[in-house]
Amino acid sequence: MTPSLIKRRFMDSASMDNQLRWLSIGLFVLIATISVLPSLRLLVEALSHTTFSTSSPMAEVLRSERTWIALRNSFYTSGLGTLIAVILGCGFGFVVTLTNIRGRGIWVFCFMLPMMIPPQVTALSWLQLFGPASPILNTLGIEPALGSPQPMYSAEGIALLLGIQSAPLVFLALRTQLISLPQDLLEAAQLSRASQFRIWVDIILPLCRSAIIAGAALAFVSSLGNFGIPAMLGIPAGYIVLPTLIYQQMAGFGNDMLSQVAGLSMIIALLVLAGMLLQQWLQQRSRYALLGHTAQSLSFRLKQWRLPLEILLALVLCFILVAPLFALIVSSLVPALGMPLNAETITFGAFYEMIGRQGVTVRAFENSAFLAFSSALVLMLVSLPLGYLLMRLPMRTRAVIASLIEVPYAIPGIVLAIAFILLFAKPLPFIEVSLYGTLGIIFLAYLSCFLSVCLKPVLSAMSQLDPALEEAAQLAGARPIQRLMDIILPLTAPAFFAGGLLVFLISINELTVSALLWSAGNETLGVLIFNLDESGDSVLASAIAVLVVLLVAGLMSLLSLFAPRLPKGVIPWHG
Repeated sequence: MTPSLIKRRFMDSASMDNQLRWLSIGLFVLIATISVLPSLRLLVEALSHTTFSTSSPMAEVLRSERTWIALRNSFYTSGLGTLIAVILGCGFGFVVTLTNIRGRGIWVFCFMLPMMIPPQVTALSWLQLFGPASPILNTLGIEPALGSPQPMYSAEGIALLLGIQSAPLVFLALRTQLISLPQDLLEAAQLSRASQFRIWVDIILPLCRSAIIAGAALAFVSSLGNFGIPAMLGIPAGYIVLPTLIYQQMAGFGNDMLSQVAGLSMIIALLVLAGMLLQQWLQQRSRYALLGHTAQSLSFRLKQWRLPLEILLALVLCFILVAPLFALIVSSLVPALGMPLNAETITFGAFYEMIGRQGVTVRAFENSAFLAFSSALVLMLVSLPLGYLLMRLPMRTRAVIASLIEVPYAIPGIVLAIAFILLFAKPLPFIEVSLYGTLGIIFLAYLSCFLSVCLKPVLSAMSQLDPALEEAAQLAGARPIQRLMDIILPLTAPAFFAGGLLVFLISINELTVSALLWSAGNETLGVLIFNLDESGDSVLASAIAVLVVLLVAGLMSLLSLFAPRLPKGVIPWHG
């Protein structure tokens, strides 16, 4: 090899190292800014005024009776909601995964839909289903007497909807374990002439115990941080939980208001993180090591019980999904609540009012679409090089960084919103530009919250690539950026776009983060529905909610088109 060729190879290698170095620095600065810094700012605010004095903000939070009432209510609704989620999630998980029921994809899609529907829309649909003013009950002539209480304005009503919305989390955790059960276990049990009941009790349930407990932990954590359902069902009844208490405290004034709110936020964050650590510990503690997917999955033949079981599943889905959404549609087609739907009262006036006359609808849709599209686009562009760099790191380092990225998504959105308020309440240094009260602060909060959502499909796809492809390109002299664009991107493109679509799907209707960050002129669709219902315009809120459900279902269908080209588990209702 000539000296000139050696020198050129050395310079190319140095150039590659510089590319990776600057790319790594830029991406990890971004992670520190949007993932670590907000959480640290919240912790500093919560602890900065904490002293041994009984008059400190944190002491006042812990001494306040409302704090303990909200904490007790949160544990009650979240615990009861978790129980409902486990019953529904395990029932659907076992039946859909382990039996020869027909149309599995349709059942899974319909069961996953409540998780993708915004919580405020879920609450609104159930409010229109019950109570003396329910249009659908008035149409059927079975409405309760005027003055009857609305049953959903209760702790049990909140818990029911929390359970329905969290049930898909239990289903996903259990289904992942069920599809990994080896076929030879069933065959051995059948050769021993064990009954199906004994197979369930002695083989399947012990193997899935850790998955069920982990799913229950996820459901509890999700319910604990949920804001939309307790806000729409609890605030009118005076029933407070920790997220709604923070929301109400933000409306207060005083020098210590932010410190007190930060203290409340830290209580929720610690509870949620404890739940996540418990869930991870339970998964690692499992005594059973499953070797992965087998060529043939377990399948119990239902025989004459298949049709009755399919009817039962259909009835459950009608109760938790179809009936509330149908009530929502009926509510959007009547002039006012309490009126029946018939040929004389049916009207599309609410849709015309919100789409044709109310400028706030167009503005909210534009804001939501802009935030969702820009967040998805930026996170797609970040996730590809970030995933590439993470896959080159040692396993422990990768796990630490991945955990830091997941923290903003794991903690409740309202806690994340408080962190961003504390971080950006003052103008940015040097440029003296304030983000507070603008779409910019919501955009940054979305980047922080949904980075892990976009990154996971990309990491899953990259982990399945053959490293020999990149090694060959590297030997040929291709630089890291060139290898990333010419080799990695084409092979991971389906997961790349699926991650972006998942972010768009979740953020287009987001409420929990934006509930505290929006300002006049910067409303989002989730905030619009919440504000309309809170002001008594439930018919108009129903019209917007119907459009939101159609949008969610359409986006989920679009994601389904990518499913055949994606690794298993990327799209929750496939694989």
